[in-house]
Amino acid sequence: MTIRRSMPHPVKTAGRVLSVGVGSATSTHRQLPTFILVGAQRAGTTSLFRALMSHPLIHSANFHKGVNYFDVNYHRGFDWYQGHFPLRASLKARARGVEGDPITFEASGYYMFHPCAPARMAEHLPDVRVLAMLRDPVERAWSAYKHEHARGFETEEFERALDLEDERLEGQAERMLADPLYQSASHRHHAYVRRGHYAEQLERIGEHFPREQVHAVESESFFEHPEETYAGILDFLGLPLVMPEKFDRWNGRPSAPMAAETRARLRAHFAPHDAALSDMLGRRLAWS
Repeated sequence: MTIRRSMPHPVKTAGRVLSVGVGSATSTHRQLPTFILVGAQRAGTTSLFRALMSHPLIHSANFHKGVNYFDVNYHRGFDWYQGHFPLRASLKARARGVEGDPITFEASGYYMFHPCAPARMAEHLPDVRVLAMLRDPVERAWSAYKHEHARGFETEEFERALDLEDERLEGQAERMLADPLYQSASHRHHAYVRRGHYAEQLERIGEHFPREQVHAVESESFFEHPEETYAGILDFLGLPLVMPEKFDRWNGRPSAPMAAETRARLRAHFAPHDAALSDMLGRRLAWS
């Protein structure tokens, strides 16, 4: 256990607040991210984050896996965002003895689905690389439901939550686009099906970033063939091939299996969306 993990929660919270305050005041001396891991939620991004953090040239935002600036904290201003990242001088010191330039990143799983995030990212970071991790949308929906239910954001049974999704999300994305300060709890916590419409989300990202700046991987490929998938990510980032000592799974949430009828319902719903994604990526999907 690290010293930071062993600290009481109030101490860690105070440390984050102090770090961001100091960071905002010194924002012009801090290195903005070279790439951003944009999601998807419950697709194994924490496991990928841990693997990326093992690379000697990759550094995350201070105290945070994700800053969530381009979605729910955009009103705080860009200096606040830049203040989350390491000082350029300290990165150079850390990189001594390692060939290559150090880079920074963050991982915010709501960026991919948030209707405003891609445009905001492109406005402030036009050269940033966008890394997306996708998962079988049927399994992702079930995992997201269990996650939101455990955290108290969902009180309905899974099948009822699926029935309510269209009603809960009706007009929410449009309102978010019209009002930059509006935040929708249902859009963030109840989009079990819509977050699995990956082709639509990647298409929106593609409206703001050229294809060579966007890289999508399936979590099934990462967990079944981690070395090959991870090597492809490092190649996309232009980094030397340095493998982690091991690849672990993080944030799994075991539970009873999904009902067969519900699985069949979701599989039928996602079939055209998966076909569109396969055409977009030019390959057979790992979960097919």
